[in-house]
Amino acid sequence: MNDFILRVLDIVRSVRGIVLPHWGKAEIVEYKTERYESPVTQYDRDVERHIAEALEAEDPSIGFVGEESGGDRTKERFWLLDPIDGTTAFVQGLPYCTTMLALIENGRPTFSVIYDFINNILYHAELGKGAYKDTLPIHVNSHGPSNATIGLESQRSKEQAIIKRLEDQFRIFKTMTAGYEFVQVATGKIEGRICLEPYGIDYDFAPGTLLVSEAGGVVANIGTDTYDYKNLDFIAANRQVFDFLTTGSSPVFPIRVS
Repeated sequence: MNDFILRVLDIVRSVRGIVLPHWGKAEIVEYKTERYESPVTQYDRDVERHIAEALEAEDPSIGFVGEESGGDRTKERFWLLDPIDGTTAFVQGLPYCTTMLALIENGRPTFSVIYDFINNILYHAELGKGAYKDTLPIHVNSHGPSNATIGLESQRSKEQAIIKRLEDQFRIFKTMTAGYEFVQVATGKIEGRICLEPYGIDYDFAPGTLLVSEAGGVVANIGTDTYDYKNLDFIAANRQVFDFLTTGSSPVFPIRVS
């Protein structure tokens, strides 16, 4: 790792002192929407401000987009931050919350971090250079679809038949925290994660999809064999489960030939 990446990893790891004392104790100060999935605490804002200021000091030429403060997504290079992914879990004292950061360059994630600040474990990936748990390489597993477990994030508004097929085929792992679930895929604990009309947006998914792909998984938008992080419907899975979902005699998500 070069010095710049090491400094960025240190910046992300430094948020632990901000959030850990308030895990299970923080109060919700507002909801961004009427839905219960969108709480905000003061520590979401504090983490975002801390990381934004530190990243700007490192390289002011790189833009910044945060969940709480927004930003300019038209820049060629910008950081994309979810300061506390799983704010509900954070408030409840559940271990499913992380800090997630991705570097977007020319329309694609090239570097990402998912920081498990509860257990002080830092996962990161760099395009073409692998995925890591602290300094150790991580890999998806090679289990087939039989008895496989997948994460599934869907609002269930239009895709009932598809969701029923997935629930019949797989064990469903659901924490409603994308960062935590992507880590489980990238480290081989579960076999995949599917987003289909998900609740989250780009900062919820860009860091984890790079982690999974650099850990040897396959990430592709629904109906394609390519991935655009701005398209929020996608599969992130090991090769065996991805192929089962997209090919064969009766695939759940057949790849459309253009």
